[in-house]
Amino acid sequence: MRVSIVVAAALCAGAALAYAGDAGADSSASLHAKYAELRKQLGNNPFGRPLYLNSSESADGVTGDIHALVEHPFAAAAAALHSPRDWCELLILHVNVKYCRASLGGEGSVLDVSIGRKYDQPLDQAYRVAFVYRVAAQSGDYLQVKLNAEQGPLSTRDYRIVLEAIPVDGDRTFIHLSYSYAFGMAGRLAMQAYLGTIGKSKVGFTVVGTQADGRPQHIGGTRGVVERNTMRYYLAIESFLGALSTPPQARLEKRLRDWYAATERYAHQLHEIEQAEYLEMKRKEYLRQQGALPR
Repeated sequence: MRVSIVVAAALCAGAALAYAGDAGADSSASLHAKYAELRKQLGNNPFGRPLYLNSSESADGVTGDIHALVEHPFAAAAAALHSPRDWCELLILHVNVKYCRASLGGEGSVLDVSIGRKYDQPLDQAYRVAFVYRVAAQSGDYLQVKLNAEQGPLSTRDYRIVLEAIPVDGDRTFIHLSYSYAFGMAGRLAMQAYLGTIGKSKVGFTVVGTQADGRPQHIGGTRGVVERNTMRYYLAIESFLGALSTPPQARLEKRLRDWYAATERYAHQLHEIEQAEYLEMKRKEYLRQQGALPR
């Protein structure tokens, strides 16, 4: 049972990934309509940044969505977010992503991702998931990137990441990040074990009530898991884009420090380890990621 809980913790932390429909002719228009719908929430919310987050749960899976404005021109953001190699540079910022390598496979580009614990960990103890990567749509005013993995550990399946982006308000970009995964009986049992033990006190961001002392009561359970990682991946995107104007040799350090500082703004939900430990671990993992693809 302990092994299952650890696997579930790793999956909860790093492997819940995105799904959205295929890009169509109306995708850009739909995202513009969503931006118009959410302008009030983007300007007034508890996050302290132009961001809207929601989540949902079904009988066999979970979904999270985040819509946000980033202070970067669309052309620069789209150029940085359409490359599989750049996605590995982005994903490695997450505390539970131990390794990512882009390569060519039978279906095109593949991201070989290893998900593990929040501490320094050998790769043979992490859980590997192969994501088929493709740019589903790209034009002067719309980008959609999709990552799909059909299978994962403990009967989890249908991992999806979708990122959409459009230009708005001159020099800003509106982003939609959506993710989901499904699970079978083994995955559900492992999730329940995690939520009943090491994940019992963890919460998400949605306010579901008021505590006796007047403080907001935040959602827990599987939706709490989804919301925490929605935020972690969004902050990775923001930190990645924020370092683009930094000299190449200094970008990694800026990304790491910016990501950690951003997560600490929401320490109640996202704090896991101290900064010095995070930086040391990630520097090692980044160097390992630049080496040969492990067997």
